[in-house]
Amino acid sequence: MTCLECKNVLTYIDHKSAMATLGVELCARHKALIDKLTKKYGTPKEAIQLYYGLKKAGANPTLAWWDGKKSIDIAISRVKLNIEIDTEYLMITEDRAIEHLEETMHSFKNGFTTIRIPHDLVTYYFNETVSNILGIIEGLKTNIRLI
Repeated sequence: MTCLECKNVLTYIDHKSAMATLGVELCARHKALIDKLTKKYGTPKEAIQLYYGLKKAGANPTLAWWDGKKSIDIAISRVKLNIEIDTEYLMITEDRAIEHLEETMHSFKNGFTTIRIPHDLVTYYFNETVSNILGIIEGLKTNIRLI
């Protein structure tokens, strides 16, 4: 059991605390930093789990990236990909759907692609989700080279 950020060995209490609240192995220092980030930007725990999964896969993601209008859950700036984790997709209203569309338009106008992933996919199909995002990244890299 080591911290995903600093690679320090975790105590049992640090491991249990981080796993219970975030679902990832972090030392007390890095857990506190992530907790601060989640409180400030409302980043869901599934975004944190996906961030570390993509980081482990070599994707070089950024957590809670500011796009000039709002905080993006995960950004992969090299290929201009924004990833939003939807935690309230079952209760979406017309107003919220239009808001999502406008946010996507704002990102697209700035050259970014935005994908929305239901939090259940990260929870129950983590490996498949990471694999599919890596495929999207590869596709975007190819398209960027063509332009």
